[in-house]
Amino acid sequence: LFLDELPEFSRDGLEALRQPLEEGCVMISRRVGTAVFPAACTLVAAMNPCPCGYLGHTEKACRCTAASVERYRARISGPLLDRVDALIEIPPLTLSCLEQPDVGEKSVVVRDRVAAARAFRSERLVRPATATDTPLEKGNQLTRDARALLREALVRESLSGRAYVRTVNLARTIADLDNELPVRVEHIAEALALRLDRRRIGFE
Repeated sequence: LFLDELPEFSRDGLEALRQPLEEGCVMISRRVGTAVFPAACTLVAAMNPCPCGYLGHTEKACRCTAASVERYRARISGPLLDRVDALIEIPPLTLSCLEQPDVGEKSVVVRDRVAAARAFRSERLVRPATATDTPLEKGNQLTRDARALLREALVRESLSGRAYVRTVNLARTIADLDNELPVRVEHIAEALALRLDRRRIGFE
């Protein structure tokens, strides 16, 4: 599910995403009963940094007031933001960027890497976990240093239980892309950076 210009959607519509993002289903209750429909999806959303779109731009000045920027970002609630695994700031394209030759990865290369990660995950899931991990960590096989960094961040950053679970799962995905069985400290660090970057770009 791709939502462009995320803050322009209605608040009620955005809040309705919380259940499918968390539980993979939608529950509709009426007087005659309740129906549950499958609604698992991967959410990808895009938005400008401010109403005018130029906050932080290197060549154009932002025309927004601090209050208008705050109101703009407040359209996305904390509980919804907590269900977003990674926030990435993309710098604006400049003329020099457009004139450079295409050096990015081809889609087929990315597709093959994802397929390899999925195959690695399927193989990993049949292996036994260690006895020292928590139930969540058992299925993700964290190293001792990775567990220590994760728990330190849990206390230092006051991460919610949901953020903790999603950080572990994101780090596990990063490790799968590296074809690494244990989740190492660098995988946890990258996952934490992707989650905590929201503070640097003004969401907390």
